[in-house]
Amino acid sequence: MMMHNQDTQSAIKITTLVYALQAASFLLFFTFIAAVIINYLKQGDVSGTWLNSHFRWQIRTFWFALLWSLFGFITLLIGIGYFILAGVAIWVIYRIAKGWLALADNKPMYLED
Repeated sequence: MMMHNQDTQSAIKITTLVYALQAASFLLFFTFIAAVIINYLKQGDVSGTWLNSHFRWQIRTFWFALLWSLFGFITLLIGIGYFILAGVAIWVIYRIAKGWLALADNKPMYLED
């Protein structure tokens, strides 16, 4: 799918918004959910473009963070959960920073098949 320049700029703004919402989730958790909803609603707009790799990156960040956070909360009683939750937070910060920097350079997250 070939995007026109205006469509590309709009998709870049949406992708930037999602990274910003993910970052804001450290203050307001619901923004993480809003971010992934936007990803799913706008996924068709970026299908077949280099921005699709960012959407996949963002969606995977959400689902893996949710999975590991649930595991972290479950294991809080035995003490290991604190380490898991700290690890998840660091990992999410890394994913947001790496993705946002690649987006700023107009680069995909990885080459897709």
